[in-house]
Amino acid sequence: MDETLQVIKNYIAKNKPKTILEIGTAVGYSAMCFSEFLQDGGYIDTIERESTCIEEAKQNFIKVGVQDKIHLYEGDALEILPTIQKTYDMVFIDAAKGKYPFFLSQALRMLAPKGIIFADNVLYKGYVMGGYHKHKQRTAVRNLREYLKEVTENPELKTEILEVGDGLAVSQKKSDM
Repeated sequence: MDETLQVIKNYIAKNKPKTILEIGTAVGYSAMCFSEFLQDGGYIDTIERESTCIEEAKQNFIKVGVQDKIHLYEGDALEILPTIQKTYDMVFIDAAKGKYPFFLSQALRMLAPKGIIFADNVLYKGYVMGGYHKHKQRTAVRNLREYLKEVTENPELKTEILEVGDGLAVSQKKSDM
């Protein structure tokens, strides 16, 4: 298991969230891992836009027997997130790097008091902390820098940047905003 997922699993095992929002399902691996540590009656909402990933994730959820704990929203998180009117104990962001500031604004809107946001790949191959990046990555790097600035300067959040995997930002809400 990779280091990033292990850090998140350790948090979930200790804190037993009831509700989790995952932005970026891929094939459902992390959602399946998280589901074993939910409180009784807890659930995970996860969002994915790639149709091949959606089908594989659905099959994986059934194979592992967690389809009752995980709800998969099919479509673009940019369109789906504003429609969700729920509160989550934890949000896991692992989707389009260039959209992290938008994902953060939506996560903060839905985050429970003392809730936590995990954002994966925030150092983006070292580009975010370095000066060089290819034109193709410019928007992602700029937006990841904006994300990190917001989570580290927001007085309502306590944030750590962990050098595991490709960088993991861990932001806990201090109180209800």
